[in-house]
Amino acid sequence: MRHLIDPMDLSVEEIDELLDLADDIIAHKDKYAKVCEGKKLATLFFEPSTRTRLSFEAAMMELGGNVLGFSSSDSSSSAKGESVADTVKVVSCYADIIAMRHPKEGAPLLASLKSDAPIINAGDGGHNHPTQTLTDLLTIRREKGKLSDVTVGFCGDLKFGRTVHSLIKALSRYENIRYIMISPVELEIPKYLREEVFEQKGISYEQVRTIDEVIDRLDILYMTRVQRERFFNEADYIRLKDTYILDMPKLKNAKEDLSILHPLPRVNEISVEVDDDPRACYFRQALNGKYVRMALIMKLLGIEKPE
Repeated sequence: MRHLIDPMDLSVEEIDELLDLADDIIAHKDKYAKVCEGKKLATLFFEPSTRTRLSFEAAMMELGGNVLGFSSSDSSSSAKGESVADTVKVVSCYADIIAMRHPKEGAPLLASLKSDAPIINAGDGGHNHPTQTLTDLLTIRREKGKLSDVTVGFCGDLKFGRTVHSLIKALSRYENIRYIMISPVELEIPKYLREEVFEQKGISYEQVRTIDEVIDRLDILYMTRVQRERFFNEADYIRLKDTYILDMPKLKNAKEDLSILHPLPRVNEISVEVDDDPRACYFRQALNGKYVRMALIMKLLGIEKPE
């Protein structure tokens, strides 16, 4: 039995196989409509979610399987004091595979030690979000045709953003990725990421303060929200927040084939006027999440690609 807790649990070869399978699902949806017939996915979401939970449910339904579960801890026995381990142990009696989101870091790992069904980490606190990473990789590959030799700008909250951390780690295994970090001093990438990824692997990166100074060099711009609650005082937030709002004037010098990604939800860091620009990929990115989760469900259930 195999679980997915951290995006680094997968080898590069396994990631490429999953992305290939997702591409085939996109191209030939009908032949996958019954591959999970008789199988059940449990979605255990101990904190609110829209895209991740619904995309998991849509993925299983489009594979012909069924879905059960809950969308908040208030509607589960954890409200009565039941432990995560006990909840998962019981639910694994009813389901063939489990997608779990929890506010505490490490909870899905604990669940995997007790579960009789494969566990997919659907996000644990500020730690990991491996299926979002797979979504991002699929989107980059579909937009650029490759996962190497690109310049990626990460913008916004680079200190606390789990999607940023996971994607940086995943991309570090591909060749000739150029990293540009766009953030205020208060939200620069954390020390552990600098040490474990960039320094250990001898990968260089740039740290800049504004989008404008690097927009013309980027192949991919990965936007995240600058979070007011992370600042020590309101004045610093007000001083910096508008610097990280992407609008059409900021795209004036961008490449014609720039790909703009965002894990969503957004607040105001991408102007709605950008939505109609062909370089805006974030809604296609959300759709790709469904297909990559379909591929992952098949892999963890040991279901072969249909002929």
